[in-house]
Formats: sequence, structure tokens, C-alpha cells
Amino acid sequence: MTIASLRRRGVARAAGLAVAAMLISAPAAAVDSVSPRLQSLEEAVAAASDPAPSLEAKAEAVQQAYEAIGEGQASYYGRELAGNRTSSGERFNPMALTAAHRTLPLGSLVRVTNLANGRSVIVRVNDRGPFVRSRLIDVSLGAAREIGMVAQGRAQVRLELVRTIA
Repeated sequence: MTIASLRRRGVARAAGLAVAAMLISAPAAAVDSVSPRLQSLEEAVAAASDPAPSLEAKAEAVQQAYEAIGEGQASYYGRELAGNRTSSGERFNPMALTAAHRTLPLGSLVRVTNLANGRSVIVRVNDRGPFVRSRLIDVSLGAAREIGMVAQGRAQVRLELVRTIA
């Protein structure tokens, strides 16, 4: 290869990168001006990524993000139901972070916190249940592992609905 061909490739590569950068940044600006929901989401992200937020600001952001549902007993369902259809129509994957709840809308995001160890996980409601009266929620095996309840099979948990930014 000659120096001239290397220079041409370098110039072509730089021009390509410049065009790609313009294409990538252009739609974001167009979307921001059209959608107030996206704009408020970006404002929330910008506020959350403040370089030195106070402890009170962090606590307030966390309190605003979740709505308490209640406390009760959770159990989990595992591999024995793998592949079965859930109430939402999708196939059950035991390792996905999903859950069954009697009344929450399908697709709701819920933070489940194990009260014994403080560990929490966010799950998506995709099924109905549990059908045992004393239980509040059934989580998947993957979610049960995240919050450390597999060995016991059940745990006292706190449920909080994850709010969406409006």
C-alpha cells in the first residue's frame, strides 16, 4: 500500500464517521422536540445523573420511583412449569425475572424485597396467581435466586409498584 492510498482511506473513514455521527444525533433532536414524554424522561435522567446529588435528593428520587403495594408471603415456581403459557400468552421461562399476581395489570413492574435479607429484584407481572390464599405473589426461579429465597421456598416480602415517568 502506498501512502496516498492510506491517506485516502483515512479521509474516507473520517468522513464516514462524521456522517454517521450526524445521522445518529439528528433523530434524537427531532424526537425531543416532538415528544414531551421523552423530554421529561431525559430531564429526569439528567437530574438523576447530577454529579453530586445530596443524600436527601437521592432518597426523594427513590421514594418517588416506587409506590408501596403491601407486604406478605411470596413463593416461587420453577422448572416444572417451563414452556407453559402464562396469562399474558408468553411461554414461561423460569430464569426470566417474572411473577404472578392476582390483581396487578399484566406487564406491571414490581420491586420485590426479601425482608429477611434486604435483597430486592424488579419483576414483570406476566401471569395470574398465586392460588394459595396466604401468598401475595409467586416469582420465577430467577427472581427467587436474586433475592435469596430458593432454599426456604417462601419469604416475607415487600411489594412496590415501579412508577413510570409521565
